[in-house]
Formats: sequence, structure tokens, C-alpha cells
Amino acid sequence: MNGRTGMMRMAAASVVALGLAMPMAAVPARAQAQLTELPSVADLADKLLPAVVEITIESKGTASAAPQLPKLPGGDDDNSPFKDFFDEFLKRQQGENNDPRPMVSMGSGFVIDSSGIIVTNNHVVEGADTIEIHMQDDTILKAELVGRDPKTDLAVIRVKPEKPLPTVAFGDSDHLRIGEWVMAIGNPFGLGGSVSLGIVSARNRNINAGPYDDYIQTDAAINKGNSGGPLFNLKGEVVGINTAIFSPTGGSVGIGFSVPANTAKNVVDQLVKYGETRRGWLGVKIQAVTDDIAESMSLGKARGALVADVTPTGPAEKAGIQSGDVIIEFNGRAVNSMNDLPKIVAETEIGKQVPVKLLRKGAEMSVTAEVGRLEDGEKIAAATPGQDKQSAPAVITTLGMTVSSMTDELRTKYAIDADIKGAVITEVASDGAAAEKRLEPGDVITEAGEKEVLGAADISARIEEAQKSNKSSILLLVAKGGKAGDMRFIALKLKK
Repeated sequence: MNGRTGMMRMAAASVVALGLAMPMAAVPARAQAQLTELPSVADLADKLLPAVVEITIESKGTASAAPQLPKLPGGDDDNSPFKDFFDEFLKRQQGENNDPRPMVSMGSGFVIDSSGIIVTNNHVVEGADTIEIHMQDDTILKAELVGRDPKTDLAVIRVKPEKPLPTVAFGDSDHLRIGEWVMAIGNPFGLGGSVSLGIVSARNRNINAGPYDDYIQTDAAINKGNSGGPLFNLKGEVVGINTAIFSPTGGSVGIGFSVPANTAKNVVDQLVKYGETRRGWLGVKIQAVTDDIAESMSLGKARGALVADVTPTGPAEKAGIQSGDVIIEFNGRAVNSMNDLPKIVAETEIGKQVPVKLLRKGAEMSVTAEVGRLEDGEKIAAATPGQDKQSAPAVITTLGMTVSSMTDELRTKYAIDADIKGAVITEVASDGAAAEKRLEPGDVITEAGEKEVLGAADISARIEEAQKSNKSSILLLVAKGGKAGDMRFIALKLKK
């Protein structure tokens, strides 16, 4: 019986083993290879490397700031066997007497025109006294700055080669998909001609670097010195310009950010043509439409860009756009969120008459605006002084805050701008609705329930109106710190 049982167990084990092996045996050899083999980028790298350049810049400064001694395994750097070597290295870098010497830094770039037009980052060449590029074939050329754009951290430089240079071309970054293979080439830590492979980790990242944030996130290794280098798709097209990394160590941890090619194309074209950018301008200050704001304005779902303020004499004011309007479409392109509008306007031709679709007090309407030039608009004053309208002094306490009508004493106490009208917040309870929205003493409520506020009594009236309309929140337009340059809409929850 024991022998038979043992044979049965062996047979069963064989069946189980065969069962486990069967699915792999059933997979064709070619399919197995496809499942396990990563794509080779060797041929692609050979083709693209000659068009990627190392950039070395020198700028005025001193080498007085010593780099940190590398932390070695095992503890105390003073007892390191390499200490004497590093001390001597730092002395050579700094100079025995700490003499002034040019600061040298490095980055990357890529050639887009065989005559010598090269794209890189603004932060790579900013403040440069001299710029030098190193080609893959060891050719060294002096470069000059054509133009730069701090808002997108892009720059264009030019060299004068003896023969046409190898080039690469921009692709369509809008077609990138999360998970798609991408390749970075650059000059990390001065190690030129370095290639790294990864995927697109995310798109449309906002890293608070500027007004047009729309970054590609990738896990292709990007380190110091990769700045300004290209991010390629597997067709060999430039889909991004490597610009920033997120890292607690200063090195790659798999989170790098690239300016999308479709953002860069227009900027680069303008820098080459004019030596500067020429962006469209509408003349509005905007903020996000939150769920609370959408509910208080009866918008349904949160969408569009909420106009917090309108620049006097700007295109928006001339078109009839008002504070409190929600822009949902510009020049035929949908504005799904606040971040969409600046990019769409910037890319629009200056002087063009464009339709603007907006929501005003819940009703949809359209106006026509003539797009101005941002660089001119930035020179226009943010506000025009006006005359205060007086209202009877009053103090109310509501929604976790004490609000007073404007007085000369309060204007002086909180340094409120002369042209700001409304009711001043003087106290905020720590556990009330106002504190939840970070309202503070010195903030000025200029509108409540989409109506002008001239005194504290107006706020009580607007809250009563909102409650009678069965609204769960009321929309306030607030000048933070009493400053005209910091207007924002805030929705406060009403007590039930």
C-alpha cells in the first residue's frame, strides 16, 4: 500500500509539473522573446548623438564656495584615506589664496538647424560671459546668445561652423502616451554623450516653475548637466527639453521633467526670428474654479478660469469681460481649467480678434477680444486709483470673522491700498469657516454674492440673500492683505 501510494504521489507530482510547464511550452518562441527583450536603442543613439552638444559657460564670480566633500562609507570624513586627495583637489579648484576666478558651469543642448542654431535651457546660459559648445566629434565652437525666455526656461544660441552640423527635429509631444519609451541624451556631471532610457511617467505636470507649466515627467535618468538636452521618442524626434529634476540628493531618483516640444516650438521660433518672445495677452488675473466656487456660482461642475481682476485699458476690459466671469472657451479652444488659459492666450497671434465664451452669473455669453502683447501688458499698471465711496460705519460678526466697514484708521493700520473699497476683516475665529479658507485680519471683502460691498452691512444682506436661495456657500471677492494686486475669490460655507 505504501509503495502504491508513493507511486501515485509521484505521478500526481509529474502531472502538476507538466501542468505548470504547459502554458510556457504553448507560447511560440518568437512571442516569448518579445515578452522578455527590451527594445535596443543602439542604432538610434548612434544616429542622434552627433546633434547633441555639451555646453560650457563662464561667468564672473569667485570660486570661494567650496563644494561639499563626498560622504564616504564608514563614517568620519576626517579619517578617510582619501582626505588628502580631496583637500588637494579643492585647493586647486579654489586657489590657495581664494583668488577671484570665473565660475564655470555645464549643460546640454541640441542642434535644430545645420547653420548652427542650438536649443538649450535659459538657466544654462543665464549670466554667461562666454559660451562654448563641444560636439560629439570633439569639435569646439564659440557660441553667442540669440535669445532666452525665463518663463519657459528656454534659450537659443548660435555657432558659426565651417561645415553644416547634424540636426534633430521636434516631434508632436501632444501624442505622447504615459508608458511610452523615451531616451535622454546629455552631459550629466560633465560626462558628455550620455544616453539614458526610460518611459513617460506622467504628463501635464505643474511644478510651480512658471506660468506655463505643462511638463512631461520621465524616469529616464536626468542629472545635473542634462539641463537643456533633448528627450527623444523612439522615432528619434525631440519630444521634450530636459529642464528639472525632483531629488533630495541632487542626483536622479527617477523623477525628471521636460518642457514639451509643442510648448518649445513656438518659443524657439520667436527667439530665432526676433531674439525675444511675443506672446498673446488678455489682461486678466485668474484663479481656479473649485467645487465650492462652482456651487456658489451655480455653475454645475468646476471648469474654466475665474476672472479675479481685469487690467484697466487691457484687451479684456475693452471686450467687456468682468471680474467674476468664468472663461470656458478662448479662440475656439476649450478652457477646462485655470492652467489652460495662459497657454492658449500666449500662443494666439497678437492683434487677432478672437471669440471668448464665458459664464456670467450662471448664463453663457460670448464677447470678442483683440489679443494684445504680453510684453507690453506687463508694463501697464495693475490698477488705476479710484475714489472711495463712504458708507455708514458698522461692525458684524459672521461665519467665524468680525468685519468692519472701511475707515481711515483701518486703512492705515493694515496698510490697505488707497483704491481698495469694501469691508475689512478685523478678527478671525480659529475654528470658523473664515479660518478654514485662511482669511486673516487686514483682508478686504470687496464683493459678496457677486455684488459690490461698500460696508459690513452689505455682507449681512448678501448672506441673508444666499440663505434664502438655499445656497450652501457664498462667494466673496477678497483683496488679500488689502492689496489690489492680490485679488481672489473665496467660497465660504454658510451655516445651516
